[in-house]
Amino acid sequence: MKFGSTLAAAATLVVACAAADLDPIVIKGSKFFYKTNGTEFFIKGIAYQQDYSSNGTISGGTSYTDPLADQTACARDIPLMAQLQTNTIRVYAIDPTKNHDQCMQMLADAGIYAVADLGEPKNSINRDSPQWNQAIYQRYTAVVDNLSKYTNTLGFFAGNEVTNMANNTEASAFVKAAVRDVKAYIVQKKYRPLGVGYATNDDDQRTELAQYFNCGDPSTSIDFWGYNIYSWCGQSSYRESHYEERTREFSTYNVPSFFAEYGCNTEGAREFDEVEALYGDNMTKVWSGGIVYMYYQEANDYGLVSVGSDKKATKLPDFTALSSQIAKVTPSGVAMSAYSPTNRPQACPKQDNAWSASEKLPPSPNNAVCSCMVQSLNCTANSDISDDDLQTNFDYLCDPNNGNYCSGILANGSTGVYGAYSMCAPEERIAWAFNAFFMDQTKNNPKNTDPCNFKGAAKKQTAKANGDCRNVVNQAGDGGTGVITGAPAATGGSSGGSGGSSAATTGAASALIVPGFNAGMLQMAAYITVAALIGASMVLL
Repeated sequence: MKFGSTLAAAATLVVACAAADLDPIVIKGSKFFYKTNGTEFFIKGIAYQQDYSSNGTISGGTSYTDPLADQTACARDIPLMAQLQTNTIRVYAIDPTKNHDQCMQMLADAGIYAVADLGEPKNSINRDSPQWNQAIYQRYTAVVDNLSKYTNTLGFFAGNEVTNMANNTEASAFVKAAVRDVKAYIVQKKYRPLGVGYATNDDDQRTELAQYFNCGDPSTSIDFWGYNIYSWCGQSSYRESHYEERTREFSTYNVPSFFAEYGCNTEGAREFDEVEALYGDNMTKVWSGGIVYMYYQEANDYGLVSVGSDKKATKLPDFTALSSQIAKVTPSGVAMSAYSPTNRPQACPKQDNAWSASEKLPPSPNNAVCSCMVQSLNCTANSDISDDDLQTNFDYLCDPNNGNYCSGILANGSTGVYGAYSMCAPEERIAWAFNAFFMDQTKNNPKNTDPCNFKGAAKKQTAKANGDCRNVVNQAGDGGTGVITGAPAATGGSSGGSGGSSAATTGAASALIVPGFNAGMLQMAAYITVAALIGASMVLL
């Protein structure tokens, strides 16, 4: 206890005697630069999160440890990371209700920036049943609110390895919608320019993924690209590892690209020979450095240090090897004033057997629209509806064999057909389906004397939709498939910046599996338009 108390006191003293804020990192073309002096910035990073795997899952459940809220661990670990010339950490999940002032200041004092993933295990976009809804939007924007005030926040990842096979490329449409809406939120809140990117693994869809997230309107495309790559294993080379091939492929990319994870361990102890290549002349013209996976030693044996039961950190052989290699490199770049970008956005990939994601994106989550919809219903869900009842009724009502009751709440990232209310919370979406069934049965099946019951999961109410709400409901139409324009303002996460409660609610949003969209059910696609607020907002010069 004395050890922890001493470190906590030291952390407090560091904050009290804080140095000046770090110079923000800005983006111009395909490179990062220090904002003030215009020097090119190369990431020398470490993945920093305990009990968290590289694909965003967590060992042992959905809880996680926020690495930026543990002042004692930060005080212990940051000096060790500084010994590795670290200037960036990647964190996979932070708690936006917690205060991160002290850890972020300790990082700033050590010259270290942070790039943060926006999701967390129970509230993020699931590749197998993708959704982009209000709960996930509030989670993501709450993280932005929390970290945006720190000048050493480098940016955010809207997804990590969400699409990893040909049969789940549809999920990328939902991630790209998240990119669009988080970028718009940053502009709406008048935060300083902060990049929103995506981190992909090195799979067969690498080309289509890189194209898809970079193509189209700049307001919907990523600001930087993270590549989780583990192809340099053991005694390899620039060519054998396919680094040469990847560098050639990304030489025409128009936003910064970097290794969001690297450090293969399949050949035993890691020597990190790839460091010399990554920060050498062949690659620094294209890549902006990389992030070593990872700081903590876990069962996967990727650790640089081991933390014992006494909470002390012990350097492992990987730490020594990385220290030796990183000390040898001094990447040289170009001055921002002398750099004139010429690369252009990629063309969108064609839809085929290997790539199914549509260029049409899901609607932006809007709690005001969802509230209007619920108020307009004659039959709605009980407030205490259980997750089991939600799933059972979704399975029945959204089965096309049972009727057309879910056209307004389903989303299909392959066809680009989205119900106007597909972004609402599960309880709101099932209410819409309850009402569709109720209205159909009342009109066509008088023998059903209680069509708003669903074994106690639903109840009747007096429909109310006045003013703006009536306009929203009318635009969506009886089938919920219309295009809503001029919708009431939506709200995001907590605006407290550091600490404070997030507005996000998880409910059953992540666990529920709503049946897939039958495109033949609809006559028209629903898409809630989002103004192009951003353009190329991250390209400052």
